[in-house]
Amino acid sequence: MQRFNQQQKRKPHQRLCTDAWGAAAVTVCVAVVWILLAHQTAAAQMGRPRAVAKARLRATPPGPTWDKASQASFFDDAFLTLTGDRPDFGSVSAPTRAGATDSPPSESAPAGGFRWSSLVSPDTLVDEIKDTKGLLAAAVASPSDFKGGGYDKAREGFSSVALAFSVIAAHDGDVRWKKDAVTARDLFARVGFNCKVGTDQSFSESRARVADLETLLDGSPLKTQVEREEDFLWSQVAARPALMSRLEVADEFLGGAIASKADFTKQVEKVLHEIEMVAVISEVIQQTDFEYHDDDGYRAHAAAMRDAAVKAREGATKGDYDGVRATVGAIKKSCDSCHADYRS
Repeated sequence: MQRFNQQQKRKPHQRLCTDAWGAAAVTVCVAVVWILLAHQTAAAQMGRPRAVAKARLRATPPGPTWDKASQASFFDDAFLTLTGDRPDFGSVSAPTRAGATDSPPSESAPAGGFRWSSLVSPDTLVDEIKDTKGLLAAAVASPSDFKGGGYDKAREGFSSVALAFSVIAAHDGDVRWKKDAVTARDLFARVGFNCKVGTDQSFSESRARVADLETLLDGSPLKTQVEREEDFLWSQVAARPALMSRLEVADEFLGGAIASKADFTKQVEKVLHEIEMVAVISEVIQQTDFEYHDDDGYRAHAAAMRDAAVKAREGATKGDYDGVRATVGAIKKSCDSCHADYRS
């Protein structure tokens, strides 16, 4: 009561000031509330147009039906039109080296010829020709070199090239120089036989054939032509001594290459090359008109060497050192057995 009386005793201007501050505080509170409500209302109003705008940006879904022009491009039911069994993609085997197949050597190609791809890849045939060029160039470097023993090296080299071109001509795959293979086969086979002796004539012919080989390697077709008066025989490709010399080269290399796993790993591509050439030669020497080609014992030795080479080829393709070592041993065994029975 005393406090009330004291307030009542205040001067008029003091009471007026106090009332003014209270009114101002109320006004500020009302203003703050009004601003907050206005902000929320504006935010709500702004959100609605954005949602609408976002909805308008969506693409119109396609209609439930096709026009006649589009519908005519499709079958009503594909299973009523397709024929044959569905492919079993789970049975697809892993890729293998180019030219290699799992077909046995005796399997025939679709056209009726021998399936050479079961023995040798196109790469090996092409590389055999390329690799022999240097040997031939050295053998015919000069008349004195040729007559001093180069003719024998030339005979072996030309015979290897003729053999490779013979297989290219008959190969069931797509091999480089196939168009010129028959002509090249006959040219290099002939000069190989003529290099049994070192004469001016054989030297001149050898130089001409080396030039032909360089033409092919440069990518140009052969210009030299040859006429054949009789049907082709495999025995005309190379004489047996030349082929046996090529087998000796392969045997020497393979013996060193399988001495250790490290040596094998470093030279596996060359190992594969030599193995495939062994397979080719062991098949060729069984062909008609080769001596003993109709002798069962001789053919058994040659076939055993070929089959061992095929197994060694599979092992080399997989990098199987132990498998290659075992089958190379079988190759040598069959070769030695044949020499024991038939070498005079």
